[in-house]
Amino acid sequence: MYLVYADEQGNVFDHPTLYGLARSGDMIVEMMEDELIPLPEGATLVGLPSTHAVGMDPESGEMMSLPNQAQAVGALLPQGYTRLCLPGYVKADKEYKLPLFGYSAVVWKDGKFFVAAELTDDPEKWNPLNCDTEDLNTGVQRLTEKYPDNRLYSHLSNCALGYECLTSSNTFLNRWEGAVPVSHSCNAGCFGCISEQPEDSGFVSPQTRMDFRPRVDELVEVMLEHLKTPESIISFGQGCEGEPSTQAKVIIDAIREVRSVTDMGYININTNAGLSDHMRGIVDAGLDLMRVSTISALDDHYNAYYKPRGYNLANVEKSLKYATEQGVYTSINYLIFPGVTDREEEIEAMVEFCRRTGLKLIQMRNLNIDPESYLEIIPPAKSEILGMKQMLDIFRSELPDVVIGSFTHIPPAGMIRPKKAIVSK
Repeated sequence: MYLVYADEQGNVFDHPTLYGLARSGDMIVEMMEDELIPLPEGATLVGLPSTHAVGMDPESGEMMSLPNQAQAVGALLPQGYTRLCLPGYVKADKEYKLPLFGYSAVVWKDGKFFVAAELTDDPEKWNPLNCDTEDLNTGVQRLTEKYPDNRLYSHLSNCALGYECLTSSNTFLNRWEGAVPVSHSCNAGCFGCISEQPEDSGFVSPQTRMDFRPRVDELVEVMLEHLKTPESIISFGQGCEGEPSTQAKVIIDAIREVRSVTDMGYININTNAGLSDHMRGIVDAGLDLMRVSTISALDDHYNAYYKPRGYNLANVEKSLKYATEQGVYTSINYLIFPGVTDREEEIEAMVEFCRRTGLKLIQMRNLNIDPESYLEIIPPAKSEILGMKQMLDIFRSELPDVVIGSFTHIPPAGMIRPKKAIVSK
C-alpha cells in the first residue's frame, strides 16, 4: 500500500518504498486491507494545497514527511461511497484552509489506486457519466422557453450547467430526484456552509445562494413538470438555498395545489427540521419523504456545527417523530467525518436517536470541510474511536430495520401513507 503524492503541477506519483498513511481526526493512522477498495469510477484525485504527504517506512515503522513540493493526495468520491479515512498529511501552513471537499485516503496497490471507502448505496443514478450534456442542454432550453417568467427554471439552469448539480440536472431531464429550491434565508449558521459564508470565515462558498422568494405558481409549475412518473421525486431544500421550512406557507400552498391535480411521484424536503410547527404544517399538507440534515445526536456537537437560531436538537427530534407517526418516510442526511462520527459516544447517541424517532434510512454523506477547522470547533472525544467500518457494522447490527444508504430512496410498498386524495377543481 504505497504512498501517493503530487507535485506542484498536479502530477501524481506513487512512492517506491514508503507505505501510505491516513488520518482519523487529527491522528495519523495505518490503513487496514479490509478498508480499501479500488478507486471507483467517477472519483477524482486531487492534491491538497499547502500540505506535506506523510508515509511510513515499512521496515522501521517510522513516519516520514515528504519535502515541500510533495503534496498529499486525496480522492473525492462519487455519491454512494462512504469514506473510512482522511488522507495522511501535515499542513505546511497551519493557517491555510483546504477547499470545502470530502477528501479520502488514497494508496497505490497492485498496480492501481485504492481508496479507504465502502460502497453504501447504488451509485448508478448519481454517476455524472449518466448525465448527457446534449440532453441536458436540450432540457434546459425546452423548460426555460416553455416557462419564460418562471425564475426557478432560470436559477436552476445555472445550477445544472454551471455547478453541474445532478439534482438540478434531473429537473431538466425529467427523471429521478429533481430540485425545487424555495428559500434564500436560513435559521442556522452551519460551519462551512456551501452557499453562504461570513466574510471573516476563511472559507469560499462554492455555490451562490438564490436571492429571491419564489411564488407558489412557480413552484407548482416545476413540481407538476417533474411529477409525471411513479418513481419521480421533487425535493425542496438544495445546496443553493437556505432552510426551506422558513418558507413554509408557499411550500404548503404548492403541495396542496399539486396534490389537487396529481398523486404521481413523491414530494420530499431536505431540511434541518428545527422549526417544528412549520414542519408539522408541511407534513400535514401532503409531504411524502423527509430528509433531516444532522451531524450528531449530541447537543454540544450539533450546536457547535449548526449554530442554530431559535431551535435546538429537541425540535429536530420532535419534527422527525411527528413525520414518522404520520406515515412520512423519514431519513437523516448524516454528515460524517472519520475520527469524529466513529467515536463511541457519537455512535451510542445516534443509535438511540434513530430508535426514538423511528426513522427508516440513514444517508451517509462525507462532510466537506477543512479538517483542522472542524476539529477546532467541536468537543473533544470522550471515549474510544472505533473506526468508520466498525461504526457501519454497529448501525447495521443495532438498527436492523433502518436502511444504510447515501441518498433519497423510494419507500418500499406499505411503508408510506397513501397520497392525499385528489380534489376535483
